Amino acid sequence: MLNNEFKKRFDKEQNVSGKINIKKDFSEFMKKMDSIQNTALIGALIKVKNREDLSRLNFQNLPQISLENPTKTELSKEAKYPGGFENLRSQVADLFYSDAVYTQEKQLKTNVVFVVEKDGSISYVHAEGENFTFNRQAEIAMYLLPNKFDPAFINGTAVRYRFRLPLAMNFE
Repeated sequence: MLNNEFKKRFDKEQNVSGKINIKKDFSEFMKKMDSIQNTALIGALIKVKNREDLSRLNFQNLPQISLENPTKTELSKEAKYPGGFENLRSQVADLFYSDAVYTQEKQLKTNVVFVVEKDGSISYVHAEGENFTFNRQAEIAMYLLPNKFDPAFINGTAVRYRFRLPLAMNFE
């Protein structure tokens, strides 16, 4: 429906520069619509992830949780992403929806902190940086990773391990 309205405006316009402006307006409008839809998807994704996390909890027998992250020297095996650290960065970059990020900055940075669970899944993903949308997109990209991590181990027992992944992206 909106495409038809822009097409009518475009067809009525006789001036070439006016037609160019209408095309530009349409392009900007579609980007904004895409951003609105992406915001809705972010909310849905977060709700689904929260439900999944809550469904894994057994409220009768909650285990004692240690807030201390094991040191690297305590680990007999560190948590790793299949294909290594560079593969992780590459996949996050591929899954990152940069069209939703509007910025005047040429480069944006964030630190993504998350927990690798005993089964290799990730939880508690939180990005800290100066651009809210960039942070949310980084969190979504982490949740969309196709593979699980290999969990960290202490003396042959899988343990939860907190990771920090610095991310930077250039924008033109």
